[in-house]
Amino acid sequence: MWTSLLRVPCTQPPFGTITAVDLNTRKIAWQVPAGTAEQLGPLKLKLRLPMAMGLPTYAGTSATAGGLVFFAGFQDYYIRAYDAENGAELWKYPLPVGASATPMTYISPKTGQQYVLVSVGGAPYSKDIGDYLFAFSLRTGK
Repeated sequence: MWTSLLRVPCTQPPFGTITAVDLNTRKIAWQVPAGTAEQLGPLKLKLRLPMAMGLPTYAGTSATAGGLVFFAGFQDYYIRAYDAENGAELWKYPLPVGASATPMTYISPKTGQQYVLVSVGGAPYSKDIGDYLFAFSLRTGK
């Protein structure tokens, strides 16, 4: 990304996206800006602006058989769930610091409950660091 001497981007947003590709047509199925300017701005100032600018992302996505896509590698300290069909944001949860890890999902062999876990330790370009593991349970359709 091209930036000025003040580290202000010199290109139009979005600076990062979450993109789904239709593997049958090899075309973009949907694309959304990756996060907001809430936690990061020029000169590393927290702008607290929830503008969907789409910032550089880190880590990868996780998809469930139920049609959810999870991502936590935003610069604005959230984990989000998207509808795999159209990219609509279905849920987001604030994290204490950024995450540079890919969420994982698993189903408990004892209870059959599905969980999403993410390691939260900090985001690049941020001085905020931590040592957390977040787990979320998914609702079942029952």
